[in-house]
Amino acid sequence: MPKRVCVIGAGFSGLSAACHLSRLGYDVTILEKHSGPGGRARHLALDGFQYDMGPSWYWMPDVFERFFGTFGKKPSDYYQLIRLDPSYAVKFKDDLIDIPASMVELEALFESIEPGSAKNLQKFLAQAAYKYKVGINDLVYKPSRSLLEFVDMRLLYGLLKMDVFTSMRKHIRKFFKNEKLIELIEFPVLFLGATPGNTPALYSLMNYSDMVLGTWYPEGGMYQVAKGMADLASSLGVNIQYDQEVQNFEFDRKSIHQINTNNGQFEADVVVASADYHFVDQELLPKEFQNYTESYWDRRTMAPSSLLFYLGVDKILPNFRHHTLFFDEDFDVHAEEIYQNPKWPSKPLLYTSATSKTDKTVAPDGKENLVILIPVAPDLDDPEDVREKYFQLAMDRLEPFAGVEFRNDVIVKKSYAHSDFKNDYNSFRGNAYGLANTLLQTAILKPSLKNRKLKNLYFTGQLTVPGPGVPPSLISGEVVAKEIAKDFR
Repeated sequence: MPKRVCVIGAGFSGLSAACHLSRLGYDVTILEKHSGPGGRARHLALDGFQYDMGPSWYWMPDVFERFFGTFGKKPSDYYQLIRLDPSYAVKFKDDLIDIPASMVELEALFESIEPGSAKNLQKFLAQAAYKYKVGINDLVYKPSRSLLEFVDMRLLYGLLKMDVFTSMRKHIRKFFKNEKLIELIEFPVLFLGATPGNTPALYSLMNYSDMVLGTWYPEGGMYQVAKGMADLASSLGVNIQYDQEVQNFEFDRKSIHQINTNNGQFEADVVVASADYHFVDQELLPKEFQNYTESYWDRRTMAPSSLLFYLGVDKILPNFRHHTLFFDEDFDVHAEEIYQNPKWPSKPLLYTSATSKTDKTVAPDGKENLVILIPVAPDLDDPEDVREKYFQLAMDRLEPFAGVEFRNDVIVKKSYAHSDFKNDYNSFRGNAYGLANTLLQTAILKPSLKNRKLKNLYFTGQLTVPGPGVPPSLISGEVVAKEIAKDFR
């Protein structure tokens, strides 16, 4: 009789773990708090406008191809991809730069900004390609349960070439002098939740993903990826139970034998927590079974949270691209107000997503859907008056950029911040992205995917290996499934 596995959460990592475990012969049930799949990548529909509530960037297409390929499928069996061109745009104080999909055009752009930088870009990306190959293929698929996993001469030699002990900030400045180019190269680090000065240069592999592998868009939005994974899971025999909020566990010696939700009881031989690690560890487990102390969690460096606005605008918005980054304020000041002196930012950076520029199904004719994201420190109070203050601040910058007034044309508006992340996802400190990818929170130094005091509790997702982001979450699910297969044959 196959062993029964309960996966808590139908986000990307939970769906991935469930699919892999089902393929390996386990009897898998997913318990999801919400009424549909996706977790932080849920879908929001408001008065004819469609939104991705969370992730909006589709990078590392090879990771998605590997995932679906494991089951004899392709991404195109579930959703259609469009490569964005421009990949995105960056608004500086004095100009707007489109980042072309073509490498030839990208090199020409760099050369026009800093003579000689095209060759340096080639060198930089050649190193980044090596890091991507070794990092993605050899490092991130490791469970990081023991240092012995890394005792491999080929891997150790690779680590020497991967700038693990050099910061992104220093590494980038070996190749480029122009501040605009430096900010362009540093931008993907924002997804990793730390400043370039505190992020290992290993993560220039993100630049390879950005500039070489490209920025893509699944028609209908990122939610289509989660929906496709849920459809795949169901076809593999996974039983997905929605509207099941886990409330507590029942134990048999040093194992969980039953999960109790608001709507039922579920027996399990193995439990995989794709829900917030801190919440499961500190709130659902009694003290004697907790993997870490509260002081341990208090010492973690968190990635930022976000203040988001989901807008429906009753007119077409000129100048916005599908993705637009606003680097028209000082990055270092904003970073200091996130990491060193946490508070609501004085002059925040902004990011906007207008998927209606690419996809006409997400907004009514003649209208635009617009998501505004402001990175902010975790664990801040977010009352309505503070949210409204930052909405008006954002509009003060976005209207001149668009070249048209449109705040009075906003016919749909929903905000989302720390308290929502806590209420919807039990998010530790109201974070949006998980742990920052600092050197001291990499690989084996992340919270372990296995509970050390219970025989049958495992973790997957953004607070354990390999880290935050959609592709790492898919990988995390595969990694934990393989570890369960070793431990529970």
